[in-house]
Formats: sequence, structure tokens, C-alpha cells
Amino acid sequence: MSSETITVKTENGQSLEVVVLSKNPDRIEVVIAESLRCVLTPTRTQRAYAGTVRGREIVYERSRAEIVAEIAKHDPRRRRLR
Repeated sequence: MSSETITVKTENGQSLEVVVLSKNPDRIEVVIAESLRCVLTPTRTQRAYAGTVRGREIVYERSRAEIVAEIAKHDPRRRRLR
């Protein structure tokens, strides 16, 4: 079984590959290291997802609409989300 990975950006512009534990339009839960978990939630404008790890902000630059479409593509049986 392969784990889904996404690329997030840190405050200082670095890119990190993180493993996705769960993904839905309201929150994306990721693992950065073996013991560091983070919940990314949509920003106010819903153009990205943001969260903090040890006081540092990380951002996943995908909109909520893109995540909804991605989830629907991977699981067509899932009910349509609004």
C-alpha cells in the first residue's frame, strides 16, 4: 500500500514532502516526521490550507475546490460535496 504524499511550504519558503493520513474538504491531516502530526485547515479565502507544527506555519497551496475535485476523482462512489 502506497501512502499519498503532498508538498507543503514552510514560512521561509522551503518545500517539504509530507504523508497524508486523512483528507477531506474541511481538514487534511499530515505527518511530517514519525511523531509530528499537523492538521491543515482551509484559510479564510479557501485558496490554501494552513497549519502549524512546533509554532511554525506550513501551507498547502491548493484550494478547497481542488481538494473536493481530487477526492471525488479518487472515490467516485462518495457523495458529492458542496
